Amino acid sequence: MSTVRRSKNQAKPVRKNLHPRNLHNQGYDFPALVKNHPALAPYVKPNAHGNLSIDFADPLAVKTLNAALLNRYYNVVNWDIPEGALCPPIPGRADYIHYVADLFGPENPNLKMLDIGTGANGIYPLLACQIYGWQCVGSDINTQSLENVADIIANNPALKGRITLRTQQDKNRIFEGIIQAGEFFDVSVCNPPFHASLDEALKGSQLKLNNLARSRGEQKAKTQSPTLNFGGMGAELWCKGGEQLFLKKLIKESQVYSTQCRWFTSLVSKADNVKPAKKLIHKLGAVDVREIEMRQGNKVTRVLAWTFI
Repeated sequence: MSTVRRSKNQAKPVRKNLHPRNLHNQGYDFPALVKNHPALAPYVKPNAHGNLSIDFADPLAVKTLNAALLNRYYNVVNWDIPEGALCPPIPGRADYIHYVADLFGPENPNLKMLDIGTGANGIYPLLACQIYGWQCVGSDINTQSLENVADIIANNPALKGRITLRTQQDKNRIFEGIIQAGEFFDVSVCNPPFHASLDEALKGSQLKLNNLARSRGEQKAKTQSPTLNFGGMGAELWCKGGEQLFLKKLIKESQVYSTQCRWFTSLVSKADNVKPAKKLIHKLGAVDVREIEMRQGNKVTRVLAWTFI
């Protein structure tokens, strides 16, 4: 039996219960990431357990880690987002794409995906294109966010012609004005706004910072001025009614476009929102409804998938 030897600076592999095809199942290889993306080096230091890590409470450190991961594993260069924009955890976002791919079985070439609320990071189209070679449409109500994604695409010629960006002109609509007449998508993905207000978002971020501090052996975060370590502007993090109301609108409008998209999917962060969402989906006549559980360490999130076809 072969033995894998690690240098003393390399963190021990940590099984994260991610999708079997997820490239991040063994944790972060910081020496390799720094070698490939030197800008990450200043942020990498031993943590309380003696393993290399970054300060996940530092937005710039998190953003630089994302750029390094996208560069090393997905051949996306010069990825960047404006200050304050939502900075998604790459392993979890890749998990969503892998589980969506499973809806179509092992053979899933040439699929067309719609990302509702792609944000300034454009993460789902980027991953879907680079992992599976899908064609993607990313929509958002924020034109500045779409301009940033356009810049990322321009910096990566291999993505040209594979990701189309569309502006949602009506904040009260989701698919209307985005899905065009006669157009068909294999799947739609969405990461709904989690909170019902900015104040709620800031309180949630402070709780997350305190949890990170405790994992470092501190009682609470050093700063009590709420910051969003993973960013998030306006509609990226909150909307009136929060996740529950957004899901309700998403599901109702999906029925209108039931013949133009095979699978509708959405992340559901709050467990209490799953049951009413599934009840509404069944009521509207979906022929197949699936709840997919995703785990990353101790964190559990769910993907709801439904089809009328």
